[in-house]
Order: sequence, then C-alpha cells, then structure tokens
Amino acid sequence: MTKWRWILSRLTRRVWLRTSLIGLIGILTAILAAVVERYIPWSLPGRIGADAVGGLLNIIASSMLAVTTFSLSVMTSAYGSATNNVTPRATKLLIEDRVTQNALSTFIGSFLFAVVGLIVLATGSYGERGRTVLFCFTIGIIGLIVISLLRWIDHLTRLGRVGETTGRVEDAARNAIKARIAEPFLGCSPLRGDLPHHHEVVSEQVGYLQHIDTAALQGFAEDQDIQISVPVLPGSFIYDGTVLARLSRGVKDADKIRACFTIGDERSFDQDPRFGMVVMTEIASRALSSATNDPGTALDVIGRSTRLLTIWAKRDQHQPKPRHPRIFVTPLRDADMLEDAFMLIARDGAGLIEVQLRLQKSLAALGRLGNADFRKAVADQAALAAARAQEALPMQIERDQLSRLRQSPPAP
Repeated sequence: MTKWRWILSRLTRRVWLRTSLIGLIGILTAILAAVVERYIPWSLPGRIGADAVGGLLNIIASSMLAVTTFSLSVMTSAYGSATNNVTPRATKLLIEDRVTQNALSTFIGSFLFAVVGLIVLATGSYGERGRTVLFCFTIGIIGLIVISLLRWIDHLTRLGRVGETTGRVEDAARNAIKARIAEPFLGCSPLRGDLPHHHEVVSEQVGYLQHIDTAALQGFAEDQDIQISVPVLPGSFIYDGTVLARLSRGVKDADKIRACFTIGDERSFDQDPRFGMVVMTEIASRALSSATNDPGTALDVIGRSTRLLTIWAKRDQHQPKPRHPRIFVTPLRDADMLEDAFMLIARDGAGLIEVQLRLQKSLAALGRLGNADFRKAVADQAALAAARAQEALPMQIERDQLSRLRQSPPAP
C-alpha cells in the first residue's frame, strides 16, 4: 500500500470526516428541494402547507440536537471504560467504529438538514411543489433516523464492554496477520545476510514506525539502479540514528528514502501484526492485576491468541513473487509473535493454576502446527511459563499437576 493510500484509509476512519460529509449531504438535500421545483413540469397531488413541513423540521432539529449530545456523552463514557477496564491502546478501535460514526453522522446530518430547511422555508424560497418535495425528503430522513436509532440502541448494549472491545482487537490483529501472510515481506524480497549493502540511511526522528511505502522505495531504487535493504518493520521503535535502509551504493537524495518511512507517536494495527498481539496481552495482564482480579478474561485472551497464532502457523510457506524485487525486507519472526502473545500472561498469571493449565494446553496445541522455527518458539514459551509457574505456584500439588500436564499433554 502506498503512503497516500494508507493516509486516505486512515482519514476515512476519522469521525469528523464521515460526519462532515453526511452533514454536507443534509445541507444540500434541504437546498435541493428548493432548486428542483423549477424542473418539475407536472403538478404534484395534494397540498403541503409551510406549517406542516415546518413542524416536522422543528421536531427533527430539536430532537437530533439532544440525541447527538447524548450520543457524545455515551461515546466518551465508553472510551473511558475501555481505557480503565481494557487498555488505552484499544480505544482507537472504538473511535474508528463504523456503527458509532454512522449513527453520529446521521444525527448531525439530520439536524443540519432540518435547520437549513427551516431557514430556506422562512425565506419563502419553497413553492408549492418545493414544499411537497421537502416533505418527501423529510419523511425519508425520519425513516433513516429511526433505523439509525434502532441500530444505535442495540450497539450501545455492547459498546465499551471488555468482551466486545477484546473482539475488536482480535479482528484488527486477524486482519493484520492475514495481510502479512498474503505479503510476508510487504511485497518485497526476503532480506538475506549476503547482500553487499553498506551505505546506510538513518532516521532523524524518534517514534514508532507505522508504515513503509515499499512502492515508493521500489521506484527510487529503479531510478537510481540500486538495491535497498530494510532491516526494520512497522511497529519498531525508531531512535535518532536508527538504520532505516541500507543501499547497494550511495545516493544523494537520502531524504526521499526517509520520506518512505512514516514514524508517529504510537503504533498502528495496519502493517503491524505484533501490535494486535501486544494489545491482547495488555488486556489479559490488566485482568490479572490484583485490582481487577479477573482470570476469566485472561483465559479468554489466551484462547483468542491461540486462534490468531493458529492462522499464522498454518500460513503457506511458499513465497509469492515479489512486486518490488529491488527491496529486501526482514521477516517477521515467530519467536516475537509468541513472545508478544504469551510472555506477559505467563508472568502475571504465574501463581494461578487455572491460567497456567490453559496456557500449557494452548501451547501444546500450537506446538503441533507450523514449521520447525514456530514449534521451537512455542516450546521456548512453554518452558519459560512452566519455570515461572514452578517458582510462583503456592502449593506443591498444583506444581505437580502442571508437571504432569507438561509430560503428557492432551491429545488434539
């Protein structure tokens, strides 16, 4: 994905853009009723008075302003609940929720439609046919409001809840994992250790690498007739002086290469499958804290992480033909994925036998999948979790139970 397409995809998730567009549609709809009158060559049946249309518009304007204010307060409460009970990193997914954005945009668009309709109606710009057209538009807007309210009421019962938010994180992580499986090297060639790339381009910023514009890198490499190695992946924390790219020979326009790397203040789910696993682990870690004491959520997260890593383990090892053959990108390591998914849960749940049993069963199931590197990473995490548990479990009978499970894992 090019940088501009990535920026556009992020913009379309912003609530202000969707609200502004639908609000503009509402304004244009109210004005259209006055303009379209002159293009209607026939008389419409019935007569619609200005008072009848004005009364409906007044109801819409007053009620939609109240509903919008209420919706904003509910959204703020849901974001606060997700921040306190789940993890602040998951709040971004709630902000980008399409149902919430559509409902809020519908309410604001309807409010603007009613206000503009009342203003134009007061000026006398609507004729008899124009009022009839406005009345039809108003009935259509009322129907849209009813549908949006019903969806919004149903959505409010789940917004900000731990299970719902965890599911959103799982969906975001699954999408990122599937995208990385489809293009394991972001559409580029795998990075090899024998490439003679010694000319380095370093970062001049500090932050998280959010996106790499591999298409722009390929275009630059073709223009300069060079090869480019990229030793960092989206999600990496970049310091001033971190090597972003290594070139087969020196070039003068190093800033063009730096512009292909988007560095921001926080990580993004888009090109970073590990970030979804990290956020899932944060949810489990908070649930295991003494203040929350909710091991059930930790067990749920272990199951979700196992589901995601099963998709990763079953990926096709055949590498597709690279779209950007002059760019060489480092692979995403299985050990990093397993560490992000289970290490903190094993640490924070070391003294809870139910967490350790579920963790060992999940790792035993994953240990039957994937290639040798994946199975070794699973075995390392299982051994680390068992070592932590042997030190933290309070009763010898629990330690023996865990040891027996390790020696004779359940059959698939």
